[in-house]
Amino acid sequence: MQPTHPEDLGPILLEVNNIEVVYKDIIQVLRGVSLKVPEGHITALLGPNGAGKTTTLRAISGLLVPEDGEVVSGSILYRGENIANKPPEAIVLKGIVQVPEGRRVFKHLTVEENLRVGAATRRDREVRQDLERIYHYFPKLAMLKNRLAGYCSGGEQQMLAIGRALLARPRLLLLDEPSLGLAPLLVREIFDIVAQINAEEGVSVLVVEQNARVALSVAHYGYIMESGRIALEGSRAYLEENPDVKEFYLGVAKSGGRKSFKDVKSYRRRKRFM
Repeated sequence: MQPTHPEDLGPILLEVNNIEVVYKDIIQVLRGVSLKVPEGHITALLGPNGAGKTTTLRAISGLLVPEDGEVVSGSILYRGENIANKPPEAIVLKGIVQVPEGRRVFKHLTVEENLRVGAATRRDREVRQDLERIYHYFPKLAMLKNRLAGYCSGGEQQMLAIGRALLARPRLLLLDEPSLGLAPLLVREIFDIVAQINAEEGVSVLVVEQNARVALSVAHYGYIMESGRIALEGSRAYLEENPDVKEFYLGVAKSGGRKSFKDVKSYRRRKRFM
């Protein structure tokens, strides 16, 4: 099966063209990364820890500056406009909102107060209506609206972080490791809700994940990153059936068994994708 090109899924909302990112003027993290996010679809960016996935999201959302990072070459085109190195507040106003790794809710505020923070950039009168829409997708949050966020579980805080981002009415939602630290059942629930939001609201999603299996279960297209570069790309069906992806990212050996972590480390040394 040949991989589908992202253009086959529809118009391209975001196009990252051959970007290089350097931290502190000397540490190069991304080395010519290119990817495309089709409008109205879910795109997965997969790979091991340290591959450069979070840095790619930060480059898109403008959050490199607080980390003393910079896009030194290439372009990031959002709806045809180059947004590379623009301030994060300007990027949010354009419709790109990131849910950071580790959730980072305001623990001293209630659940509903946290959600309302997401609407800080809005000037319309439909926030109450959108709050009810968030409670529709995350009914657990409706039951906890008056609880301090710091007393919520990890899964509830992840739902809260996604709901807060949705209150900004994003056109493109960036999710950074939403499964981190969560039980498998909660991970499945959150990804199912993300897929529902994408289908019903038309919000485009770029999700960074180490859990390739769950990410590919909802994504329409995917990229695999290794050592600051895109190593492989294709449709969900192509990646799920690719023997290297099955063996080293989905944990299924050619014999049908499970690969050990030692085998994965050996693979990374061989760099079969590079």
